[in-house]
Amino acid sequence: MHATAGSTGHRQVRTMATVALALAVTACASLSRKEKGAAIGAAAGGVVGGVIGNQTGSTARGAIIGAVVGGAAGAIIGHQMDQQAKELQQNIPGATVTRVGEGIAVTFASGLLYDFDSDVVRADAAQNLRNLAASLEKYPNTDLMIVGHTDAVGTSDYNQALSQRRATAAANYLMGQGVASARLQAVGRGETEPIATNDTEAGRQLNRRVEIAIYASASARKP
Repeated sequence: MHATAGSTGHRQVRTMATVALALAVTACASLSRKEKGAAIGAAAGGVVGGVIGNQTGSTARGAIIGAVVGGAAGAIIGHQMDQQAKELQQNIPGATVTRVGEGIAVTFASGLLYDFDSDVVRADAAQNLRNLAASLEKYPNTDLMIVGHTDAVGTSDYNQALSQRRATAAANYLMGQGVASARLQAVGRGETEPIATNDTEAGRQLNRRVEIAIYASASARKP
């Protein structure tokens, strides 16, 4: 559903995004130079998505909401996202593709991309990321945030680190397919954003996932 431009909800989202970006300037200064490519952009994107995500329960959805355009331009971008979402549904089997506002949320069960407790992209799953990279090449006015999630088994620190490594691994793979690092943000959320109970194996499997938010790039959002 597209929000109405100028609404109270929009003003609140934009205010949160402005505050978050100010916080991100400090966060970026602490990033390790050893982090590759997309990980360098993780702090800014993670802060913005995280702040808005607190209101939506999802960092990925928060990133999409924070990049809202609205008006006629938003309608044009929304139409493009409709086309891109249809293509992704056809070309990435096993993933869940959902239109959210003016963007797209793609969810991979972690087992589709990684072995248990691993951050190495599985050889038989790499085609999914290659197809995603091809889509990003076709639609160059989009950026994306990759958000890693785990279940609650193990320590929160370990889960946070694993989720970040997985998100970064996916981002680095996309860069290897020619996606510009400036378009990518990799964020780990560990066990903090469950979508199911952690009391059952079925629930834990749902929580072990990688979410990808696709939204209009900064240049596409300029008036």
